[in-house]
Amino acid sequence: MDDLDRRLLTLLHRDGRASISELADHLAVTRTTARARLEALKKRGEIVGFTVVTRQDVAQNPVRGLMMLGIEGRGTERVMSRVAALPQVMAVHSTNGTWDLIAEIGAETLEELDQVLFAIRRMEGITRSETNLLLSTKRGR
Repeated sequence: MDDLDRRLLTLLHRDGRASISELADHLAVTRTTARARLEALKKRGEIVGFTVVTRQDVAQNPVRGLMMLGIEGRGTERVMSRVAALPQVMAVHSTNGTWDLIAEIGAETLEELDQVLFAIRRMEGITRSETNLLLSTKRGR
């Protein structure tokens, strides 16, 4: 992937509905080049789909946080499945470094978030945790 591909992806992150003409104009290339690059990125699997972010997506889960989890022994996959099964958990990521897993959690209220955190901390195999609230989010690249 070269600089042109990266710039194309950045534009698509900002506006997934941008036309080929708009993309070509912003990239200072021909429409044929922009279309060919876009198709090549899709064919190579760099682009796996397009999505829309709605006002409802942003309004849901006004209280959000990241919960870092330390796991005892080799129970990471089991814990990951149990945490991911909770309705307030939007995603669970395995990671390197100090923490074994990071859970993205969304709730309607601080009280609901506290209940979810408590339920996760009580799960067998979790040895420690740390949670950070997400205060604001800026989308784009």
